[in-house]
Amino acid sequence: MRYDVIIIGAGVAGLYAAVNLPKNKKVLIINKRETFKCNSFYAQGGVALAKDEEDIPLHIKDTLDAGDGLCDEKAVEVLSKNSKAAIDNIIDLGFEFDTNEDGSLAYTKEAAHSTSRILHAGGDATGRYLHHFLLSLNPHPMFGQTRVVDLLIKDGKCHGVTILEDRELRNIYAKNVIIASGGIGSLYEYHTNAPTISADMQGLCVIKGIELEHMEMTQFHPTVFVQNSFAQKVLLTEALRGEGATIEDEYGKRFLFEYDERGELASRDIVSKSIYDYTQKTGYKVYLNMRNFDFKYFINRFPNIYKNLQDLGFNVPVQKVPISPAFHYSIGGIKTDLNGAVPSVKNLYAIGEVASVKVHGANRLASNSLLEGLVFAKEAVKDILEHFHEQKDDEFIEFDIENDIMSLKDDKEKKNKLREIMWKYVSIVRTKKGLSEAKEQINALLNEKIGKLLKLRLLTAKEIVESALAREESIGVHTIHNEEN
Repeated sequence: MRYDVIIIGAGVAGLYAAVNLPKNKKVLIINKRETFKCNSFYAQGGVALAKDEEDIPLHIKDTLDAGDGLCDEKAVEVLSKNSKAAIDNIIDLGFEFDTNEDGSLAYTKEAAHSTSRILHAGGDATGRYLHHFLLSLNPHPMFGQTRVVDLLIKDGKCHGVTILEDRELRNIYAKNVIIASGGIGSLYEYHTNAPTISADMQGLCVIKGIELEHMEMTQFHPTVFVQNSFAQKVLLTEALRGEGATIEDEYGKRFLFEYDERGELASRDIVSKSIYDYTQKTGYKVYLNMRNFDFKYFINRFPNIYKNLQDLGFNVPVQKVPISPAFHYSIGGIKTDLNGAVPSVKNLYAIGEVASVKVHGANRLASNSLLEGLVFAKEAVKDILEHFHEQKDDEFIEFDIENDIMSLKDDKEKKNKLREIMWKYVSIVRTKKGLSEAKEQINALLNEKIGKLLKLRLLTAKEIVESALAREESIGVHTIHNEEN
């Protein structure tokens, strides 16, 4: 089986790349599970953009400020300057964002944005609506229930992938491979990610010697209900605070102003660390208070949050909801250039959350994630098409299949152990001692008899820990404490 382009992952980044690849190209999308089990589907907040020429410098500044000095300014310029064109394109294709009564686009504001520039669809279901829309436009075939377990690389060039389908391994060849597989959520005990997000591709890159960068930059969302029984916890979007919801302790005190003059509208790294510090010092529980919302407005603006919390027994927006930070987004990832190309491997690309184009720096600005997926998917496709004529059919190389054992009986228990390790030692606040303990325990698991899929997770986790140990200073989402506990 030979293709022009293989796309690994069917979230917004992967699907938008597919939509932009012409029908006359032989393209295959490979999706691990059901199409909706991706982070894009669960994105609530919306899509940020520079809404006009005057807003571009402000959007760039807000993104750079949130990124705390680690953003690539050129990448941020690409993101912002191409943002309106990307949004206009999907609107032209037929996508409908929420509008005001007069029919104009309904821009809203979120934390750390200097103006209202966030577009939503379906209230708090932007990711779901956008994902479904792009899926409906996709003109190319898709393999579901299929996992990529190897990249076929020789002499610095990617020739395809090995897939696991119905417990059988086989190679699929391609002139170009785009990795759009998402983040690392399942490495953590508490996270907001889709259940399929298991950090496989990052670990595979470690094996292949493909550079990962800024892996220590793991973003924790401050307002998550974590007391449900599922691995995926209930995200309470940034937009709630952007529109007036408050964070309080069990006595009604809005304590965030003791940490930042912006209070609830500070960037999510500051809010998460403030909640952590406050609960550690006081022992108090923390809640999200949504009583400022009119009931009718709330159920129309946040229909999914309303339903989810009602199902959990909360009478919202009247009743306060207990919250905790939880892992939300992987800022670092596979190192790419501004075209999404992996510098060390020809014909290999990475886009979306799995990639590090350094647009987010040390802390992602709210609602820039879906935008990144759209903008850099388009840049990757443009680069592929510009170089397509250089790729000759007679360069075909056949690879042997590596018949690794994918999983063993005890792997599930070890996966849960890894989640505990990562949450305890590699979450919101870290210490050198704790990180060293995490590394030691992860190495011990790697030395046990395990399947390849668990090995990939462990290698990704180890990369995060080693990156965290290498960074001496607290910056953005990465907070290191010196005390020995």
